[in-house]
Amino acid sequence: MRVFLQTLGCRLNYAEMAALGRQLTGAGHEVASSVSEADLCILNSCAVTGEAARQSRQLARQLARANPQARLIVTGCYATLEGEAVARLPNVTLVVGNDAKDGLLSLIEASLIEAGQPGAEATSAEATSAEATSVAAPLPTTPERGAGGDARRTRAFIKVQDGCRNRCTFCIVTVARGDERSRTIDEVVAEMAALHAEGYQEAVLTGVHLGGYGSDLGGDLAQLVVALLERTAMPRLRLSSIEPFDLQPDFFALWGQSDGRLMPHLHLPAQSGSDAILRRMARRNRVVDFEALVAAARAHIPGLVLTTDLIVGFPGEGEAEFAQTLAFARRVRFAHMHVFPYSPREGTAAANFEARVPEDERKRRVHTLVALDAEIGTEVRRSFLGDTRPVLWEGRVAGRDPSQAAWWSGLTDNYLRVVARAPARADLHNRIIPTRLTALEGDAILGETDPL
Repeated sequence: MRVFLQTLGCRLNYAEMAALGRQLTGAGHEVASSVSEADLCILNSCAVTGEAARQSRQLARQLARANPQARLIVTGCYATLEGEAVARLPNVTLVVGNDAKDGLLSLIEASLIEAGQPGAEATSAEATSAEATSVAAPLPTTPERGAGGDARRTRAFIKVQDGCRNRCTFCIVTVARGDERSRTIDEVVAEMAALHAEGYQEAVLTGVHLGGYGSDLGGDLAQLVVALLERTAMPRLRLSSIEPFDLQPDFFALWGQSDGRLMPHLHLPAQSGSDAILRRMARRNRVVDFEALVAAARAHIPGLVLTTDLIVGFPGEGEAEFAQTLAFARRVRFAHMHVFPYSPREGTAAANFEARVPEDERKRRVHTLVALDAEIGTEVRRSFLGDTRPVLWEGRVAGRDPSQAAWWSGLTDNYLRVVARAPARADLHNRIIPTRLTALEGDAILGETDPL
């Protein structure tokens, strides 16, 4: 059977679909490269915002239109929260909530047998019950796939935990994902070692509440990181989004013990720069706590790059509170800010809050913060010009003149996008190469490598 996998939303969603792709291949199925050639499509949906839910519905309809003969399975957060609505979408034959997502392969096999699909009974019991393991899933990037290699075969996303015990008043994900549950250290170590053996050069640890890893096992994230550094040879280990209130300053000592393998990049979702708004969000930190944590991180991690999430237009956010967020962003100097207008989600406490910010004002604040993000981000990237940093090259860049050379795109250890020119026949794919950062070009940095 040929299966097309589509995902929307967070890195955890990417990791889950990558894991399913690996399971399907191990069970003798084929992961289709396009919708048109698929017998079955699987969509891992998102519902973190109202817009994400709308995009999930739209994507499901697009898959059905692109291949009316293919059956469609929808899973993920939108499927969990709005299962009945999802079931009414075209071509949907199965809706799988997050609580059953880990058993998707078995559900697929069972549905094939019910449908009388040829060859369904031939799947071995071992393959059907195999443990879920992650494979690489791509972040949206500029490299093209083709002669220089596949950009997806460089960075693997590994799901280490699911669920969240926090109850932020704006967040529907805690409802959609359920209680916290962590994979054992041995499971994650085995998976990372297998991925490295397949050729991956970087692994990214993901979870709904990554900083809460191990809370159900009597451990913590630091123990997992130490075990991965000691028991695997993966060259690069990166952490996904971590709540700032989950970290203590001594956590950053891990970077000094990693021999350069723990990447100097942290994504710490601040959500607001106003203490009053943070209290209404039920966030477990104050602005001063966040800034002290950032100071400790920068003191321990040379070349650290910080990114964040910010919500604007939260109920009760007046001009004074928004001005505090702008000032906070200027002080911390994030390399990038993911800016979201507040979106009320039924089932969350904030959906019932008063003092709503009008939609046009929310949009204005988004535009203001996005402009500040461009300004500060440019300054942060410019501060690294002249440095030489290791770049993991992903693939060739489309749209550039290939007559004399090939252009490549990759990421530095501290998560800066770099493009560089190499001889036409050079293959940089999946190689980590020291690269001089020479100039800015839009959101990317131009780099130079030594002759290859």
